[in-house]
Amino acid sequence: MNINGIIDHTILKADAKQEELLRYCDEAKEFGFASVVVNSANIPFIAKELKGSGINIVAVVGFPLGAMLTSVKAFETSECVKMGADEIDMVINIGALKDKDYKTVEEDIRAVVEASGDAAVKVIIETCLLSDEEKIMASKLSVKAGADFVKTSTGFSTGGATVGDIELIKKTVGDSALVKASGGVRSLEQALDLINAGTNRIGAGDGKLLGERYKKIGQVQGEY
Repeated sequence: MNINGIIDHTILKADAKQEELLRYCDEAKEFGFASVVVNSANIPFIAKELKGSGINIVAVVGFPLGAMLTSVKAFETSECVKMGADEIDMVINIGALKDKDYKTVEEDIRAVVEASGDAAVKVIIETCLLSDEEKIMASKLSVKAGADFVKTSTGFSTGGATVGDIELIKKTVGDSALVKASGGVRSLEQALDLINAGTNRIGAGDGKLLGERYKKIGQVQGEY
């Protein structure tokens, strides 16, 4: 496996400047990352920079809290797709999940899926705020609503991806959806552990660090 090919190179900080966005695009091209992930306002810029590169353009929606109107999430999704987004990473309504208002959670996800057209949808369930029972339910609702991925974390809350959470999500969704690990993935060793647990995509704020480490290890040991 070429690990670089499953890394979502992610820059979501509020003060991201165009020179930083450009660097992330250049690094994605250099290492062959799966995508560059940005806030929706930055989609037009990276769509232009990544045109023809084969690297996916990912927008976050309802980010990072998920506590937005469903109509707003759907509108943001459709606008991002119009501007060139290939994938949408949305945050669920976490409060509704905790209230066991599963109808609202499912409809929230489904609205984004429907607004996304052909773009893949990853559902961020924010595992650090959930019990195992809630993680299982959020994963099931994501699949039921038609999402392509279940994703662990925003990276903006109290914790990120863990091997245990990946194993739980993978066991829950089976072959019905893919799994993305994100939040706090800062070493190649950690990324490999998450992949072995069932991760299909890795979200990393410093994909370059993982890419450089992978290159060094690969030269000595061959590809993982």
